[in-house]
Amino acid sequence: MQRLLVGEIINAAAARTPGVVAVAHEGRELTYAEVATAADHLAVVLSEKGIGRGDRIVWWGYNTVDAVPLYFATAHLGAVLVPLNPSFGDDEAKPLFELADASLVISDDGHPGDVTLGDLLAQRANGSSGRWGVDEDDAHMIFFTSGTTGRSKGVVLSHRTEVIRSMLGGMSTWPRGATICMFPQFHMAGWASTLEAWVSSETVVYVDGGNTEQILGAVDRYRGYRLYCIPAVWRRVLDMDRRAWDLSCVGQADTGTSATTPALLAEIRETFPWTTTTITYGSTEAGLVSRMWPQDVLRKHGSVGPPGPTVRVRLDEGELAVRSGHLASGYFRNPEATNEAFRDGWFSTGELAEQDDEGFLYIVGRTKEMIRTGGEWVAPVEVDAVLEGHPAILDVAVAGVPDEHWGEVVTAFVVVRPGHTVAVEDLRQFCEGKLTSYKHPRRVVRIDEVPRTGTTGQIQRRALTALAVRQVQPDVSG
Repeated sequence: MQRLLVGEIINAAAARTPGVVAVAHEGRELTYAEVATAADHLAVVLSEKGIGRGDRIVWWGYNTVDAVPLYFATAHLGAVLVPLNPSFGDDEAKPLFELADASLVISDDGHPGDVTLGDLLAQRANGSSGRWGVDEDDAHMIFFTSGTTGRSKGVVLSHRTEVIRSMLGGMSTWPRGATICMFPQFHMAGWASTLEAWVSSETVVYVDGGNTEQILGAVDRYRGYRLYCIPAVWRRVLDMDRRAWDLSCVGQADTGTSATTPALLAEIRETFPWTTTTITYGSTEAGLVSRMWPQDVLRKHGSVGPPGPTVRVRLDEGELAVRSGHLASGYFRNPEATNEAFRDGWFSTGELAEQDDEGFLYIVGRTKEMIRTGGEWVAPVEVDAVLEGHPAILDVAVAGVPDEHWGEVVTAFVVVRPGHTVAVEDLRQFCEGKLTSYKHPRRVVRIDEVPRTGTTGQIQRRALTALAVRQVQPDVSG
């Protein structure tokens, strides 16, 4: 029986569509034949450096087409690729290097390492590519978690897990058009959606940092079919003048990773009426958990859809647990965290969820973000959703702030629209009839911008709490 190996995806695509562009970035392109040839070359070069099955290789650099042959070369060898955020400074990177315990650090010209990727590609290979005895259960990738709740953990993905995820994520048996990828290559999403495209012999175009003009330019130039943007990037796309680009090729206008309002979804539908829109929910550990079907996007406000194919879910005292054939293998060299999160074949997501009578899931908060106020539990995301509708608020996020009497108080951090004023009494009155009283904000802090993760746009509530501890403003005026 054929093993599920990541390297076989590029080999099959190169045999099937050798002249098709596999990957593009900032004007550089590699065809499938070129990626496969470069991957074989790198595998031999790395093997001659003593890299073999199970050895970890850190890649520390910005997006580049050359990282794609490296991705497949490590797969051929059975080595483990560990991408590192290129924006990290030495102090941030040091504990991750220590955890990775890599045999080789490959970098770009702007980062320290044992060898640059360019030099590695230019080196002569004295041997020839061969079979290195890779098993589908071997680790292939380690992605570091953000570490917002403590020490970063390394999520281990096997060949089998990556291949199964690629086939569940929306792959087609024929090329439909390019996938425009706004995610960086140190992030799981920078490889998950791209592997789906490579299974289908489609072109992947990396666009750095969600640059809207570059995104639309890539859609136009490469006839992009799938455009996945986080809500904040979709907002910028919808607000700009798009007449300079032909966007008629877009077939999928997808979103996810953070809360998506009905107004935004309706505007995507109105602006691109010929497309379908889905909302995807998942994680590095669990892969695809659920996906909102296009026909239900506007009908099921706030839902992330029913469980994905082959995915089973359950609620353990409100916390969402997931079981599937594509879970991560665990956390690298962290048995305590692995045993806590992965139990009896189930992964505990740390998300609080609800499921309606049609099986649709709703994420209502995170277990570590829940606010305990006066003996009651409050999910910040639930209060966010209500306050977003206040006419004076441009953006908002809710977090708990320590309080001597209440334990924590529900605090609204608001970006106020120009010319408007907001007081805590205004917000409490606005919440009447929408939320029970203990969920109403008791404090308001005015901020210039809601802190979010750069890649996925998720709210950094711990940063907000820390801000309020330093300086709490009980009232706001614009």
